Amino acid sequence: MPAARYKRLVDAFAAEIRSGRLTSGTQLPTHRHLAEREGIAVVTATRVYAELEAMGLVSSEHGRGTFVRDQALPPGHGIDQRPLAADSVDLNFNYPALPGQVDLLRQVLRELAGSGDLESLLRYQPHGGRERDRAAVANHLLNRGLDTTPDSVVVVNGAQHGLTVVALAALRPGDLVAADAITYPGFKVIAEALRLELAPIPTTPTGPDLDALGRLCVERPVRAVYTMPTLHNPLGWVMDDGARRQLVAIARRHRLLLIEDAAYAYLAECPPPPLAATAPDVSVYVSGLSKNVATGLRVGFIAAPQARVPAIERAIRATAWNTPALTAAIATRWLEDGTVTRLEAEKRVDARLRQTIAGEILEPFRPLAHPNSYFTWVPLPANARADRIAATLATHGVAISTAEPFAITENPPQAIRLALGSTELGTLADALTTVRRTIEDDQYR
Repeated sequence: MPAARYKRLVDAFAAEIRSGRLTSGTQLPTHRHLAEREGIAVVTATRVYAELEAMGLVSSEHGRGTFVRDQALPPGHGIDQRPLAADSVDLNFNYPALPGQVDLLRQVLRELAGSGDLESLLRYQPHGGRERDRAAVANHLLNRGLDTTPDSVVVVNGAQHGLTVVALAALRPGDLVAADAITYPGFKVIAEALRLELAPIPTTPTGPDLDALGRLCVERPVRAVYTMPTLHNPLGWVMDDGARRQLVAIARRHRLLLIEDAAYAYLAECPPPPLAATAPDVSVYVSGLSKNVATGLRVGFIAAPQARVPAIERAIRATAWNTPALTAAIATRWLEDGTVTRLEAEKRVDARLRQTIAGEILEPFRPLAHPNSYFTWVPLPANARADRIAATLATHGVAISTAEPFAITENPPQAIRLALGSTELGTLADALTTVRRTIEDDQYR
């Protein structure tokens, strides 16, 4: 087949997909049918689809066929994130998945379709979730060392929504919230939207500088502390028992609310108990199923003192009314049948493998990371600039994040954060080697 004709066929499909004439989810002809229809060889039809897949326009599912992908949101794109080229390696955003998860989804959808209460999924749900959903979460939290009751649990649209409704329920515009100087960017977005002031807590290699936090609370009217004691994103620490006791003592002394973000806590093996387990009177625990199951599921949960639950439920009503019943039902079944526990165990193994690869390649820069973490923090050598490195890597098709989105100080450190969970293992080492070489070249510019 002449190259021009081959390219015209690729371009024709691409134009139909981008214009919306071929909508998301449309199944394309089989390779053999496309070959027969266009009068081309099967190997050429395979090449056409491979190029469309490389462009991010279609996806191939073994045994089922080739389907048009959703073009509304490119992979890894969101608030404050640039769209990625289809052939880019994404080391910027984590959406870890394991083989077979699509089959799990098909299976649970079939089970739900055959269940007796399918009609109930079409109705409004309680703001904080159905009793069965809350009970499943409470039982699951026992694996995290948190013994709570269904009455103290609410179900939300992912951990980000959980953090938002906790802030809405407990804080007011102008309130001062202390957070690690390097912290999760999603909470920065919440603070900006709700007009909260963030005060940075200096960080150490093992956790926040709690003496500095104590001084801050004496000097200024801090209302809450946003904290990630079990597997910090992006610095990877797990706070020890002594630090947790000191943080709780500060919270009780100054009447602070501890907002405990545990989105990545499932990756830590045998960590100390959550703050909410030892100090439920001053803590609210927030986590979800995005990282340990699937980012598209958008189911999260909050464990809070019962006195705070009504205000949190009212905030859910104001922002979403309820978590969609279908996704909540999927989550509950997977919590009850052990699927979530199994996926968490498998992802710990997967994350450890990826972290080992990253540690070996990036060892000259002494990256900071938990051994089971899906991300690593790389302080840069003298003279190296994070923005230059990110720009150079973009030209090589590798997307990374600088320290700027994570910093709540005026002068972000010269460092980069690498997400390890969104890339096929076969390409991860090559991408990390490109990162290493780019850093090495940049420091001598």
